[in-house]
Amino acid sequence: MEVNVKKVNNIISKVYEGSIANELGIEVGDLLISVNDQAVHDIIEYRFLLSDEYLEVEIKKINGEVYVYEIEKDYDEDLGIEFTNPIIDQAKSCRNKCVFCFIDQLPKGMRETLYFKDDDSRLSFLQGNFITLTNMSEEDINNIIKYRISPINISVHTTNPELRQKMIKNKFAGRLYSIMQRLAEAQIQMNCQIVLCPGYNDKEELVRTVSDLSKLYPYVNSAAAVPVGITKHREHLPNLEIFNEKTAGGTIDLVNELQDKYLKELGTRFIFLSDEFYIMANKKLLEYDEYEGFIQFENGVGMISKLEREIQDQLKILTPDKISKKKKVSIATGHSAYEFIKSMANSIMEKCKDVEINVYKIVNNFFGETITVSGLITATDIIDQLKDKDLGETLYIPRSMLKADEEIFLDNITLEELIKTMEIEVIPCLNEGKDFVDKILK
Repeated sequence: MEVNVKKVNNIISKVYEGSIANELGIEVGDLLISVNDQAVHDIIEYRFLLSDEYLEVEIKKINGEVYVYEIEKDYDEDLGIEFTNPIIDQAKSCRNKCVFCFIDQLPKGMRETLYFKDDDSRLSFLQGNFITLTNMSEEDINNIIKYRISPINISVHTTNPELRQKMIKNKFAGRLYSIMQRLAEAQIQMNCQIVLCPGYNDKEELVRTVSDLSKLYPYVNSAAAVPVGITKHREHLPNLEIFNEKTAGGTIDLVNELQDKYLKELGTRFIFLSDEFYIMANKKLLEYDEYEGFIQFENGVGMISKLEREIQDQLKILTPDKISKKKKVSIATGHSAYEFIKSMANSIMEKCKDVEINVYKIVNNFFGETITVSGLITATDIIDQLKDKDLGETLYIPRSMLKADEEIFLDNITLEELIKTMEIEVIPCLNEGKDFVDKILK
């Protein structure tokens, strides 16, 4: 049987042991053609079609033969396959020209994939990426509702239509709130992000935005505000101010008032600030319980409080057999987390007298000193600033410095290359207390 198949990306890259697909003899390299006579255009459609309890799955084998597998399964049971392209279809690129876009501020010579701007609701659902909703057709919006793509992460920035058009530079940017209202009516869960730019969407505009979003609660369950990041590579881009100690402090005071208001009205603080604001303002972060389960953790909200609690909990239950022999190690971190990591290192050394930990603050020369988070540190800066230091037997780095699914830095240098250059063991640590303590004391 010969089948003409349009150019698709649904080639199977993995078959899980013991899965339905494995038992049927479906193999890596096979091509998924259809499910119940419907062509599969993207991963959301695939998951929707998979919800049926009876399936006819059409597969084209590597040798060109085509088979139709009849499958009876539970409603929520998966076939157990993955595809070479996680979303099957091509990702939709962003057509915005945001005044604060970080990708527009990247220098040449970085990983090629970093220069692609995605604005795809499927990636929002699958990988947690944030989308602006500006590049969506009516069909796209209907598909979110039809296929129950929930939760989705939305880059809001402002609900003021005119201001949003100005900031995003897209004539459709002002439609945001009406689309969000439709999604809320369909009970689609939304997580919201606000990149705060002084003089644009802060102060009164922030109050307006949070007020509008709160009206869609609980489908908008929270909002996170993060400070705009400005690199030294902004040639021919609009001038932007960055937050300083005074303006960051003012933002914290404003958000504290909003949190008190919504805690009374909604039973949640609703709006949260990333840790960077508190560090810039030299102000105390919220208490652990005040982060309400860390629902905006991926936006850098409460990371320090969560990690501190987890590290202290691990140290409390530390038994003699877990305490390492005498050793000297080092930790590399960014400016924002430096004081915190240093205090955590001191806590470990107080508990483990034979362990010496040196913490090094890496200045971000690659992007510019205004970029202070650890996740944007490059191997180049680590090498330049630590090559002549006595690092001991191991150098620990945050896992966030590396690509999510690959051990490679932003400047296209692999972890293996860093290890060879530094001539020392380099171990990435997750942003989790147990992983942090266990690896240092292994």
